[in-house]
Amino acid sequence: MAGEVYVNDSQIWRDKHLTEPLSRSWNMPRYWRLPETLLKDGVNTLWVRVIGVAGQTPGLGPVYLGELHATLQLYEDLQWQNRTLFVVNIVVNVVMGILFFCIWLMRRTQSEHGWYALMTLFWVLFASNVLATTPWPFPDSVMAAKANAVMAILYVASFCMFTWRFGGQSLPRIEKVMWTGAALLVVMLMVAPAAYLAGALGIGILIPAALFFINCLQFPFHAWRTRKTEHVILAGLLLFFFAVVLHDLLLLLKIIENGRAYSAISSIATTLAMSGILGLRHARNMRQIDRFNHQLEVGIGRARADLSATLEREHALALTNNRLQERLQIAHDLHDGLGGSLVRMMAMVQQADMPLQNQQVLSMLKLIRDDLRQTIDSGSSAGVKVPATPTEWIAPLRHRFMQLFDELEIDATWQLPAEWRTSPNALQCLTLTRLLEESLVNVVKHSRARRVEVRMHLPEYDVLVLSVEDNGVGFDVAAVRQAGISVGMRSMHARIIAIHGTLEVSSKTGRTALTATIQLTPSLAPQ
Repeated sequence: MAGEVYVNDSQIWRDKHLTEPLSRSWNMPRYWRLPETLLKDGVNTLWVRVIGVAGQTPGLGPVYLGELHATLQLYEDLQWQNRTLFVVNIVVNVVMGILFFCIWLMRRTQSEHGWYALMTLFWVLFASNVLATTPWPFPDSVMAAKANAVMAILYVASFCMFTWRFGGQSLPRIEKVMWTGAALLVVMLMVAPAAYLAGALGIGILIPAALFFINCLQFPFHAWRTRKTEHVILAGLLLFFFAVVLHDLLLLLKIIENGRAYSAISSIATTLAMSGILGLRHARNMRQIDRFNHQLEVGIGRARADLSATLEREHALALTNNRLQERLQIAHDLHDGLGGSLVRMMAMVQQADMPLQNQQVLSMLKLIRDDLRQTIDSGSSAGVKVPATPTEWIAPLRHRFMQLFDELEIDATWQLPAEWRTSPNALQCLTLTRLLEESLVNVVKHSRARRVEVRMHLPEYDVLVLSVEDNGVGFDVAAVRQAGISVGMRSMHARIIAIHGTLEVSSKTGRTALTATIQLTPSLAPQ
């Protein structure tokens, strides 16, 4: 970890900290040109003092003495191998990790990108131990060594999760056992006393290494089963990484005496290759998304065309329905308005004792003309003015029918309240007018009644009841409804339903009653 160098009895170099927290020179090649002033004829002695933690088996790497230029070249090679390669390795992993972390943030379902980013994070923290020159942010070398072993454990666990997710493997029990074992190893390392540090570090490195090797060997079998190109490429890459790490581990354990570690340079190549595989998968996913978007766009275009055609058909049907409704409304208005006037005129002609005079005929035609104008003008309720009182509302109808009733010797009674408690709106007022006209026309046409009573009362503040009762011959209400032969009955029911009211008709010999009930609403401006 730290040390100092003497030539003969003169110090030529020393680390900054020779006590905890120790300086970290364990992966730092050193180069000195021995001063000629310190050398003497005969025997010269080079002293190297080594300071480290007993549990980390401190020692001295090879010392080379030789000619200036050759030794400098050797130093530069070691500097490249022990320092520069690790710097490049860390930079590459940081860039790739950030890139795939951002991809994972945008697409959380692609969990392999997230595990890859986490794996590179732990690898960067682990590899930074090689370049660190102090144990900061840890208080001493022991704690820094423990933390470094923890990073190795978490790196291997994340590496396994990445390969499993990339390969689409579902191993819930194995994952649970792996993370439980990782947690136990972390706890063991953190609580291990300094006297057992060597054994704890050995276990903390060997068990994750074994898991790493097993995973590198099992994935090729999975790739052979799936036969997917990206799985096969990753399997080949893992076998290569397996061979390199195994060689460097044997070198670290001194099972191989002499050799050069290849983890630094192979890690760069492996990282770039795995990033390329992930990039290929991401590009493939984007192509699939583009194809899906294209298909979706085509589908939306077809749906829009179908919707447009459907809307056109519905518009045509709506126009046809509106025309039919308008025709039906005109038929009802002609039947209830002009039809009633014609019935009155026909009754007057039939009841006349002598031929009518020209003025009488002209008066009748003017009445028909006025009724026709009223039908045209009141085609919608917007043009109807609500009378101020019920008496004002009933006056035109009463005037017309009283002339006819007098000629037909029909006794008519009209009972109406003096004021509206709640004034009906325009549509309700028009409906009541047409309803009363049709009822009185039916009395004239069919009932042969001698007495008719028209009553309106307001039992509640917002309820209006209009009834017409006569003492005529009556009719079978159920039979008429079932046969559907009465245009007037259908018209009255259609009108009362349109304003959400109810119409009750009862009839027997000597009494026919029609009762309309509506819920009043304040008169509103036409919409």
